[in-house]
Amino acid sequence: MQPNTPLLLTDEQMRTFITNGCLLLKTDFSPEFHQQLLEQLNTVYTEEGNPGNNLLPRIREVQKIFDHPVVTGALTSVLGENYMMHAHRHGHFNASATAGGWHKDSYWGYERMRNHHPNWAMIMYFPQDTPVELGPTGILPGTQNYDSRNFESNEPQGEVLANGEAGTFALIHYDIWHRSTPNLLGQPRYMLKFEFMRTEMPQEPSWDNQETGWKRPANLLAPIAENDLMWEETWNWLSGKIGSLAGTASADPEQIKALAGQLDGFEPAAINASYDLARRGPQGVEALLEGLYSEQKQVSRVAAYGLSAAGEEAVDGLIEALNHKDEAVVVRAVFALGELSRLASRAVPALLQLLSHPADAIRIAVVDALGYMTSPIDEIVAGLANALQDVNTQVRFMASLSLSRLGASAEAAVPQLAAALEDENRYVRAHAAESLNYIGSERAKNTLIKFLLNSRWCSTTNKANAFYP
Repeated sequence: MQPNTPLLLTDEQMRTFITNGCLLLKTDFSPEFHQQLLEQLNTVYTEEGNPGNNLLPRIREVQKIFDHPVVTGALTSVLGENYMMHAHRHGHFNASATAGGWHKDSYWGYERMRNHHPNWAMIMYFPQDTPVELGPTGILPGTQNYDSRNFESNEPQGEVLANGEAGTFALIHYDIWHRSTPNLLGQPRYMLKFEFMRTEMPQEPSWDNQETGWKRPANLLAPIAENDLMWEETWNWLSGKIGSLAGTASADPEQIKALAGQLDGFEPAAINASYDLARRGPQGVEALLEGLYSEQKQVSRVAAYGLSAAGEEAVDGLIEALNHKDEAVVVRAVFALGELSRLASRAVPALLQLLSHPADAIRIAVVDALGYMTSPIDEIVAGLANALQDVNTQVRFMASLSLSRLGASAEAAVPQLAAALEDENRYVRAHAAESLNYIGSERAKNTLIKFLLNSRWCSTTNKANAFYP
């Protein structure tokens, strides 16, 4: 293996990530590397404050972390080899003796369907030795798939602490519940948080895959429930098998009725029921579509997850749901069609029509879903290119991300992406630049190079060192 070759995760590590939603890993940088990094962090934070999104250019050694084979291997395994680093990054500084609140990170100001599939992931890197007393990040394993934390007391059940030597990092599913824990030592504790996104639907396993079938990991920490069907479907999806559950179980009417009745119960059990219904052919899909139309938020949301795994059988019913009067139902139907990707190509004309819908949430969901469609590509690219001029910032942001997923196929959108480089929103600008990079044509590269040269940021210029040396 070459020195910089990604060190891919094993089958067991991937099974652990799928179930627990987190892995603790460690780089092998020298103590001197981390000491120098800490000195720079202390200087920047003391003299200039938190550099925020400029963390990477301000402290250039940080890039070495994300070029490390253990880091690139972990990200490649979970997100595919062409993953993207999000423009947002943040160095968390914790000196508080009070624990932070449990939370899931947001998607930049708007509510969206959180994905059971790992399309987004985060790395939380600790550049100093971080014992439990220094306040490492706390993570609730298995909660990435749940809207609620599912425990009633204030005390967490099964919390994993990202403590360890300098160079330890947590790879987490973006949607997992997490918090900061109390820093009882009062010493500076840094955690470098970077976000990453998948830019391609899986075609085959991107980890060191040796076994084809799903089985539970030895280190199953998910404390709330056993969601074997959901875990198996995610394993298959990561292996390039969309809609793998479809038709794998009998369509017994009594079983389908019983499963449909569980969609409004305890959330983990409701999720189990939705994936079970996805296995049961047209009758199971019919029950899930009925659930999608439910006025109960959980029933409708959980049914959408089942429909997203039900294969081509669900597509026509989801297309019909795009005309529903309830905005939330339409958003969930769009989500499910996006997850079905190439199986749902016939939904593209209806999705494109929704780009002029008055509801922001629907247009946001549509531009997200279109990035996972494969045909008709010219119409998809044209629709996303026009969406770069939408009045809503989140529509523009998601449109630029979706164009990056289409890669070279999106070359016709280069003029609109060039205009988006001047957008008022920092993330629209950043991901328009990323899209030009993923398109990779000569026109796209020339546009990108000009933008980067004009916006070059000097990492050594600060208030005390304005010009020299």
